[in-house]
Amino acid sequence: MRINRYLLQGVLPLRPAWLSQVHGNVVLDAAGVATAPGLAPPTADASFAAARGAICAILTADCLPVLFCDTDGKVVAAAHAGWRGLAGGVLGNTVAAMRAAGAGEILAWLGPAIGPGRFEVGAEVLQAFLDGAPDPAAAQAVAAAFKPLPGRNGKYLADIYALARRALLRDGVERVAGGQFCTVSDAARFYSYRRDGVTGRQASLIWRK
Repeated sequence: MRINRYLLQGVLPLRPAWLSQVHGNVVLDAAGVATAPGLAPPTADASFAAARGAICAILTADCLPVLFCDTDGKVVAAAHAGWRGLAGGVLGNTVAAMRAAGAGEILAWLGPAIGPGRFEVGAEVLQAFLDGAPDPAAAQAVAAAFKPLPGRNGKYLADIYALARRALLRDGVERVAGGQFCTVSDAARFYSYRRDGVTGRQASLIWRK
């Protein structure tokens, strides 16, 4: 990990604002995150930046990385969205923080995550998303992202990309790209905790020029 971070730092203009990710929904201003070597990163699962000189960064290995910018390039953000963070509103909180910082129309990119053919979950995951659905139509959209596994009562294949798109659309983010990878299936390109157990992490970063 240290070697990879050293190599990554060599192509970046400044040190990234690394976070201690806990599958929550806290969003921080990357400009206020201390980046000096040896300092413990703050606990959060997303960051935004409206000022030049701050690099938003997250790490994933099956969870969904989401990068944001507004069409004017004034505000950027990065979010770590595992199922708990998605159900807990991390994407909505990130969009709200960007808008509070002056963002106009927001674009989002869904990075490499576990694909819908490999993301096996229990009924509690489906229920967590149903609990957050504001109306029957939203609940129906949530249910459509969970495919029951034949012969395995209470087990589903979840589409994390579809769940993220639904959450973004609910918060007014209609222009969404990405969402075509599977970290578990593509061992040649991606780390995967579910596949390997002990593994590295993909870094997703964004900053203003």
